Amino acid sequence: MMHTFWLMISIQVALCSCHYMYGPDRAWNIRSKDELKSKDFWFHDAQRTVYEKTSTVPNQYLAKNIILFLGDGMSVPTVTAARIYDGQKKGIVGERNRLEFEKFNYVGLSKTYCADKQVSDSAATASAYLSGVKANYLTIGVSADVKLNDCEAAKSPNNRLSSIATWAMRGHKSAGLVTTTRVTHASPAGVYAHTSNRDFESDFDVKDQGHDPSKCPDIAQQLLSDEGQRLKVVMGGGTRKFLPNTEKDVYGNVGERLDGRNLINEWQQSKHGNAEVVFNRTNLLSINPYNTDFLLGLFNASHLAYKLDDSIDTPTLEEMTEAAINVLSTNPSGFFLFVEGGRIDHAHHETKAKKAMEETVQFSNAVKKARQLTNPWETLIVVTADHGHTMTINGYPDINNDITGLSSELSDLDYLPYATLSYANGPEMNRFYEVQTSNNTVKRVDLRNLNIGDKDERYPHGAPYSEETHGGGDVAVYANGPWSHLFSGVYEQNTIPHLMGFASCIGPGITYCDLRPKATYNP
Repeated sequence: MMHTFWLMISIQVALCSCHYMYGPDRAWNIRSKDELKSKDFWFHDAQRTVYEKTSTVPNQYLAKNIILFLGDGMSVPTVTAARIYDGQKKGIVGERNRLEFEKFNYVGLSKTYCADKQVSDSAATASAYLSGVKANYLTIGVSADVKLNDCEAAKSPNNRLSSIATWAMRGHKSAGLVTTTRVTHASPAGVYAHTSNRDFESDFDVKDQGHDPSKCPDIAQQLLSDEGQRLKVVMGGGTRKFLPNTEKDVYGNVGERLDGRNLINEWQQSKHGNAEVVFNRTNLLSINPYNTDFLLGLFNASHLAYKLDDSIDTPTLEEMTEAAINVLSTNPSGFFLFVEGGRIDHAHHETKAKKAMEETVQFSNAVKKARQLTNPWETLIVVTADHGHTMTINGYPDINNDITGLSSELSDLDYLPYATLSYANGPEMNRFYEVQTSNNTVKRVDLRNLNIGDKDERYPHGAPYSEETHGGGDVAVYANGPWSHLFSGVYEQNTIPHLMGFASCIGPGITYCDLRPKATYNP
């Protein structure tokens, strides 16, 4: 016991020494590469980490609230590159920077393959991390007994999966979702929908895919039935999936529904209480969240714009997250909130790495806002990705070299520069290679003649593909709050909702409340 006491004292002395020399902020925010050459810096930096690890006590309180942040396509290399990108924007050594969720004490790895594919998509993974069961590629909210486009099997109650949002609502909590994609897109649809094809977003889509809308319920209409109808907050894009092809939205875009239904009006009319519908940032920021029972925000005809393209009067993911938490927090029993940074994935598919980096930083800002608005002793925050991408950080660039630019060295074979970030495959391979007809060889293009570093520039890639593909590597899971220590280790992706359910005493599995000692009365 005495030995442990003196061990803790010595660690605290080392920590104080680190803060004395570098300050609590400077311990991370290094502005000069020269500081990294000091052996004392690295010693005290490591000692501070030892102290933080040994002084962290597991939080075993009940999780009243759960917030699941999903960075779509946010692979581990994406997190690393975005960390550096964010730090360099702040004027510090990027490698020493931390995104908000990297400050969490507990980190694990999730295995992302699905029931029938080694490399999965956002639909099947949504079934895993939201409903706790691995499913087939391109399907949402149904078991692996449902094959692609099998609408009859998808309607069978035996094949339908309930999401953790449904578990929360059955436990008298409120639930909601926020996304930068269409609210009918694969990831958010996993909160409430059941379909044999992720592309069945509207009845037009169902017919366009060669199927009967009367036999294959589209995702948009499912938002007005069953689990979808009970969601308190829904925010993202996709007005055209909810409007008939005879009406325009507030942006002047014509809807696409064939059934003549205006699902936005139907949603508002079906609610009891104050149901707000907003279409822009100004409207969102003007509502009184504490007097709002239901909130539907649709901020674009399709997905929200990339932050670097920044369309007019569009709320940020951080602002949508704040509004959602404020509305949901009015329920004394707590809430479940799903927040997706969905355009990280889209930027990667386009091999536009700089946009992917900025979307990840915006995602981190939303996590920061959630931490500011909630109590860590009663709110479990989990941050993860559904799958990875093929982007890598390669070569041997110098410390703090511009992460979205060219490497600080040349190739030792063709003596041309290369981009630090590149992809295994993508849609414009010919942009980066030239065929030498004289000797029938292939030569790399000199990247100095391209706009590497520009937000709209595609980054180099190898194999040709219509769009860059997903990656099959494990993705990180970051957790903070009640029972966050359970998220350490390596596990199947479908374990995530079971762990969240355990912490919050919801869902069909074993929970903390099942294990908590019962009070006894001894007269």
